[in-house]
Formats: sequence, structure tokens, C-alpha cells
Amino acid sequence: MHDIEPHYLWRGLYLASEDDRSPFYGYQNSEVYFTDAIYNHLIHPQWDNFGAETLFIKQLYADYEEGFTILEFIGEWNDVLHNDSMTLKRDIIEPMMAEGLRYFILIGDNLLNFHAEATDYYEEWFEELEGGWIALVNFRKHLREEIQKYHLDYYMVMGGDLNELEWRRWGPRKVFSKVKGLVEKRLN
Repeated sequence: MHDIEPHYLWRGLYLASEDDRSPFYGYQNSEVYFTDAIYNHLIHPQWDNFGAETLFIKQLYADYEEGFTILEFIGEWNDVLHNDSMTLKRDIIEPMMAEGLRYFILIGDNLLNFHAEATDYYEEWFEELEGGWIALVNFRKHLREEIQKYHLDYYMVMGGDLNELEWRRWGPRKVFSKVKGLVEKRLN
């Protein structure tokens, strides 16, 4: 796992650590020292620790005019043991929404497990979006099944072409355009 990096091709366009509107403003990543692990597996030092024990994140891009952000995840999303949804919602999502972001693209290529429990924080997030949405891109089948089992798919858009989106080959605005088209088609 230590060689799985967050997507880095957009670093010339956006760095959350240099965006004073991002909750990751000023965040320092080591270029050489591996400081974080998921269980006993070291992860690449470019992933950002936001306080969850087994879930790490990278804010790949934010566009405040369009109101969207793209967040990539690695690890295990665990609401049963660690209440990751609460930590994510309170410490990351709420500050982003306060800055006007209302379209959230969550990239799940590197998510290994998803352990759901209650719907509270997902419901709260959904209700506060003011016409926005949460789209899950490339979440594995067993993760989508867990999300559906707990009816979290009521609050997040997933499935269909979002399951196998080749997002890495496009720039962030094109990713947003593609995902927005898929989400709006689904919602209409």
C-alpha cells in the first residue's frame, strides 16, 4: 500500500495545502517519511490524515465558482468502530460547504472496505447541500452493496457509469462535467 499515491497530475492546477479556503490549508506532507498506516500497512506520505484511524483523503481539486470538489480516499471507511462519517462531515465537509462547495465527487478506487452503521451524518450532509449532490465514483461492488444495505444510496449517487469512470485521463473540470451529466441524468 505504501506505493499507492493520490492522483498527482493536477498538482500544477491545485494544491489544497496552498488553498486558504481548504481545511487542508498549510497541511505538510513528507516527501520521504512514511508516518501513517492503515492497520500495519504503511501508506504513501502524500495522503492526508484527517483524524480517521483507517481512512485517509486527498482533496485533489476545488472550484469555488462552480462549487465542486474532488476527494480521493484510501483505506477502510468504518462507521461502526470509528464513526468516520462524523469525522469527515464535521472536520472536512462542513468547512468546505461553508466556502460554497456543494458538489462532492468522492473517488473510491483505493477504498478497501466500507462498514456502515447509521444514516445520520449522510442525511445531514445531503440536507445541507442546497441543490448539490454527492457522487461516488469507482466504488467497488462490495462497497456499493454495503452502502445500499444501509440505504445510504438515498443520499449519494452511485452506480451505472460512475462505477467505471476513467477520470484520471481528464482534467478536473472535465471530470466534474462528466459526473454532473451522469448525476443529473439519474436525478431527472
